[in-house]
Amino acid sequence: MGNLADLRALAPLPPPRTGPESWTDERVLAIRHWTPRLLSFRTTRYRSFRFTPGHYARLALGDGEARVWRPYSMVSAATDEHLEFVAIRVPGGAFSEHLAGLREGDAIRIDKAAYGFLTLDPLAPGRDLWLLASGTGIGPFVSILRDPATWLRFRRLIVVHSVRQAAELVYREEIAALPPQMRACTQDAGADGREPALAELVYLPVATREPGATPLDRRLPQLLAEGMLERAAGAPLDAATARVLVCGNPEMTRELRQQLGARGLAPARRGQPGQMAFEKYW
Repeated sequence: MGNLADLRALAPLPPPRTGPESWTDERVLAIRHWTPRLLSFRTTRYRSFRFTPGHYARLALGDGEARVWRPYSMVSAATDEHLEFVAIRVPGGAFSEHLAGLREGDAIRIDKAAYGFLTLDPLAPGRDLWLLASGTGIGPFVSILRDPATWLRFRRLIVVHSVRQAAELVYREEIAALPPQMRACTQDAGADGREPALAELVYLPVATREPGATPLDRRLPQLLAEGMLERAAGAPLDAATARVLVCGNPEMTRELRQQLGARGLAPARRGQPGQMAFEKYW
């Protein structure tokens, strides 16, 4: 888990670009170790780099023939002066070997282009936005939640983050602190001087291998199939009201795609808004 691949054939992962005009050399500004294997880090940001919340970019660590490129979603807000990423170190992984020795001030190469379809743009209008993530799949959703426009577009934001151990619930406190931040950011956005209506936040943490750590402790497909997810959220997950983004391990995304499709939700396609979109993290 950590790097990602888009599920949809219409957006195959682009090949690495090699010319100096296609990437910039940035610096690591800060590193946070959530667990011995799980970390997030901030980097400098090229002044012309643009992305939509939910996009990913290619990162490279190492030198010469040892340099390794991997795609990672931005966790930072689109307006931040820095870029932020969350990653998990995989034993034996080429990129993970570089992550293990990452230090503040280290050089990191970042592609100038951003990619992906796990954004709000292709979704049809809806009432509730469901963000279903496993592991580091929460990363792009944090970026989406850091965008004030998200809070103005929906009535309810339902964030479900599934991990094995509760210590892996990265950004838990940051997500909980977002509502007052968003109110401050949007206080001038209302018509006739009235405060705009912001979405209600429902955050549902799930630890599947630490009994008692969270009220929900089963895999997301099982929680959905048994109705536990909707009961905990206090909202139905149906095609009429729900818009869904899913990001996580391939097995989870495959199962949820089948379940949601059976409920009448259709994937967004080029030029045709839908009710759901997916991305898988390896």
